[in-house]
Amino acid sequence: MKNILIIILLTAIIGCNQPEKKYSKNPLFAGTASSNINPEIGMFIAGDKQNRRFTGIHDSIYVKAVVINDGLSSLAIVTLDCIGLLYPDVQKIRAKASSMVTEIDLAAERIIVTSNHIHSGPDVVGIWGANQLESGVDSVYMNKLILTAATQVQKAANSMVHVNAYYALGEFGNEWVHNISEPGEIDKSLTVMQFVDKHGDNVASLTNFACHPTFFDAVHDKVSADYVGAFYKSMSNKISGEHLFLQGAIGGWVQPDKGDQSFQIGIQRGNELAAAVIEMLDKTEPLDSTNIRFKNLTFDLPVTNPGWQQLSDMGVIKRKIGKTTPTEIAWFGIGPAQFITHPGETPPAYSFASKSWMNSEPKFVIGLGLDAMGYILKPSFFEDPKMPHAEYLTRMSPGKEAGPLVLDNIKKIIVE
Repeated sequence: MKNILIIILLTAIIGCNQPEKKYSKNPLFAGTASSNINPEIGMFIAGDKQNRRFTGIHDSIYVKAVVINDGLSSLAIVTLDCIGLLYPDVQKIRAKASSMVTEIDLAAERIIVTSNHIHSGPDVVGIWGANQLESGVDSVYMNKLILTAATQVQKAANSMVHVNAYYALGEFGNEWVHNISEPGEIDKSLTVMQFVDKHGDNVASLTNFACHPTFFDAVHDKVSADYVGAFYKSMSNKISGEHLFLQGAIGGWVQPDKGDQSFQIGIQRGNELAAAVIEMLDKTEPLDSTNIRFKNLTFDLPVTNPGWQQLSDMGVIKRKIGKTTPTEIAWFGIGPAQFITHPGETPPAYSFASKSWMNSEPKFVIGLGLDAMGYILKPSFFEDPKMPHAEYLTRMSPGKEAGPLVLDNIKKIIVE
């Protein structure tokens, strides 16, 4: 913290010689880091059928981190290209990262870890192994993943510079993003935040958009971040700094149009998303304040689906699951910007509700945030078996009681 105060004083002095940039009254600092987390060839692929193995790498998958400090408090956002980290592994990353960061105070609970849910990354859950009785998780890889993620938080904390924060609001994906189960219910909002240094260069951008990255699901056996990977590359070709993708509410069942599942179409869609974000960044609004606020809530998620319990008992999933399992949600703010995590794949209705309880812009809903405990569904999916894909979605859900409890706790943490 002493170093941060010194930086604040130096920045104030330097800022006097930078009339072309108007800094907010409250200081804000940000740093970033990233590393690839490519699996070994031959490891199990997460998504679709079991016993599928990688034969090569189409594009690298990454863990990316941004650490933000307002001179008094800090937080970190970590994104991973994977199908979804379960809460115990999230906790390991947070604890390790917090212990490695020494220049600032960064409590483990203030490290937000989220997955973008690609279906062309390694099995980090366990259910895509050789068969139903064998876990597909490679423990050596998982240990490396946890250390690599924590290291990026450390590097990001050590690279912080004075920044201004900006945001932009828009929509995207009208032609190729669909809610297969409930066509009339979809959140196509595109929300972007950018941290810019005193030279006008991008330090980090955060893009929040909701759509399964599954163009390559089941048809390719190469490592890829799907359309998100193309988005990363296209953004980096145009703008400096790191670019983080924050998945939104994709449950119930927000999928891309997969009439063509070629690498070419997935890349095209990622490029289109990047083009939309780049256009938005030319018309950003500054945050009028930058103070960091944070709240989190841990609770027991009810699990009435015996399948999850059996997988836990057999050790296929390395997580204690009985009638309940612990999970967590977090709300945080950077000035007027508000963020809420959703623990799993929640339906768009939960995104709309979350945003309705926030009273300022921009609003970010982070799907698969802090946990990836399957589909968190509305009760109607369990009550109407004729709903499209209800049989599959309920089979991959903790149960009927999970959704309403999650939504109640989301409202509680935002409103209170």
